[in-house]
Amino acid sequence: MKYVAVIMAGGSGERFWPLSRITKPKQMLALTPSGKMMIKEAIERISPLIPPEDIYIITSSVLLDPLRQILNELPAENIIAEPYKRNTAPCLALSASFITEKYAEYQLKPEDIVISVLTADQMISPVEKFIKTIEFVLNYVSQNEVIATIGINPNRPETGYGYIEVEGYFEEDDKINVLPVKKFHEKPDIEKAREYISKGNFLWNSGLFFWRLDVFIEALIKYIPEIGNKIKIMAEKYRNKTKIALPEPLTSIDEIFYSMPDISIDYALMEKAENVVVVKAPFAWDDIGAWDSLERFMPVDKNFNIIKGNIAEIDIQKSIIINESQDKIVAGIGLSDFVVINTDDATLICPKSRVQEIKKIVEKIRNDFKGKWL
Repeated sequence: MKYVAVIMAGGSGERFWPLSRITKPKQMLALTPSGKMMIKEAIERISPLIPPEDIYIITSSVLLDPLRQILNELPAENIIAEPYKRNTAPCLALSASFITEKYAEYQLKPEDIVISVLTADQMISPVEKFIKTIEFVLNYVSQNEVIATIGINPNRPETGYGYIEVEGYFEEDDKINVLPVKKFHEKPDIEKAREYISKGNFLWNSGLFFWRLDVFIEALIKYIPEIGNKIKIMAEKYRNKTKIALPEPLTSIDEIFYSMPDISIDYALMEKAENVVVVKAPFAWDDIGAWDSLERFMPVDKNFNIIKGNIAEIDIQKSIIINESQDKIVAGIGLSDFVVINTDDATLICPKSRVQEIKKIVEKIRNDFKGKWL
């Protein structure tokens, strides 16, 4: 059985503006204590189990060349660009097409290939427990016609994550168990989140998915045929091209890809399929979604601040202040629960409670200033 990893890395990471830019989005930033780019961390994390030649990056055309320059540990042809900005279901259909054709050249069929779908913007530790869990899940899906995911034991009533309702309860030990998924739930309000926590059979949706390639393709054909039926067609377009570092998205699939609905894999498949199972993560996990998420894993000073760069501060508390400029100093007095991010050409000042609205200011910059400073 061939183990393959697909890392989705096409997002723009707008909530991390002004550090995150169009040509250097969140996944290309060093936002964790390791000091490494998050996409490099994602590759290093899975490498003990899956070698570089079997790791694939699906990204945007804008990021194709920058990622190839950064990720020289991977074959250049393994970094693949989508023709258009779409959601995760078309993205994963594209990866299925490419991988189907790539391994057919080695006489491997879809039933011989097991895929890990990973993301480039998560904090996971320790790696040893992560690898042990992934190895267990890959072995399980190789022998069973199921789609698997990993759920995270919630430690707070989080409104920023989706939830997985499990049929039954996991045992409170270190043994890795598999249980059926009863239902996926969208991001709740605070009262609903507290209710989920109290029930004890709800986990956070990690966005990590695992399947045998033939099971995935058949499921897409069944539940969303307007995507699933196009996988074979796209695979044919990739014939004799999977070993070439294509300099741009494959033009022959433009029309096919454009015609697919803009829909997430959660809506398109996970919420509909009846053969979905979940494993509870024994490792620590965090989704790095906005500036305030850094507080959960980055070191803080005695006043609970995260301070980086040339900063002069008096009476600052519970704030995140990052100065990337070498030529300017950031000075602050009497701030509490604020986010201040400075670069050479832009400065963000925002109450910590409103970091989710940074996407709105990015949109305003896009509209009012024609995308300058993005």
